[in-house]
Amino acid sequence: MMQAFESWASRGNAATSELCDIELENNTLFLNAYGLESEIAPDVPISQLTLLTNPASRYGGNLRENELRERFRRDTIAEFLSYATGCMMGRYSLDQTGLILADSYDSQAAHLSTYEDKVGKPISEIQFKPDQDAIIPVLDGEWFEDDIVARTREFLAVTFPESSVGENLRFIEESLGKDIRKYFCSEFYKDHLQTYKKRPIYWMVQSPKKGFSCLIYLHRYTKDTLNQVLNNYFRPYLQKLEARLAQLDLDQLNDDLPARERSAARKEAEKITKVLKECQTWEQDALLPLAQQRIELDLDDGVKVNYLKLQDVLAPIPGLAAKED
Repeated sequence: MMQAFESWASRGNAATSELCDIELENNTLFLNAYGLESEIAPDVPISQLTLLTNPASRYGGNLRENELRERFRRDTIAEFLSYATGCMMGRYSLDQTGLILADSYDSQAAHLSTYEDKVGKPISEIQFKPDQDAIIPVLDGEWFEDDIVARTREFLAVTFPESSVGENLRFIEESLGKDIRKYFCSEFYKDHLQTYKKRPIYWMVQSPKKGFSCLIYLHRYTKDTLNQVLNNYFRPYLQKLEARLAQLDLDQLNDDLPARERSAARKEAEKITKVLKECQTWEQDALLPLAQQRIELDLDDGVKVNYLKLQDVLAPIPGLAAKED
């Protein structure tokens, strides 16, 4: 993966250099034609060459060269993870260019059958399969086998088969400056909101204190999506937490364990107890009532109108409810 990034960045530098030469040539021709060559320099600052692969134009000229490189690498990897998430949701596919599922459908079966039609292959032959229900847990631990980190590992195995998943994960985490799970839990949605100007297409179903989080995809949302979140992910998650809490209670009473392990068990138990309390309250106050309403969305209404319909169970977007100019 590192080699792929370096190759892509190198091609970007070459494109920037070529554009710079073209701009210089054009300016020289115009200045000579109007007799202004002695008054205006034909040079073009690299920061004015608006290419996505040109860090100087993306971030301005106030950063040092090494800072530009680091930020460019970080944002490029974030964009890669966003694309990977899109492949998980069925928005994109490794087997076909362009948008795949980017409309609304009446049922989950229609989603997958339409995906197959657009890609031109049955799901069984797809390199990286889209998520069955377009619901992806984003949690601080490995509570589900198909959570965002597990699916990212799978995506890396498919897209970079010549190198190990561990090696590529290290490169990703070095680029992000943090553990990939922490990135998905704390920064991924912020990046997504920034990319889509606070009109996200992947929505974060999230309890107020972030005890539970999962991503859903606007274009695969159905009136039963929140019920699927509730019954297939949220409640099983609480059951897993309760089972873990019971084990931790036993560990705290186990005199055969070192004091340090018993202390760690106590701290983890306290954390889980808080998460359980928060999630149980959220279920009764917000998630269950909205799931029971089976709210339908209309893509023609736009992201803002639809997001506000489910805002009680979604990560808040500052200023979304404000009137537009």
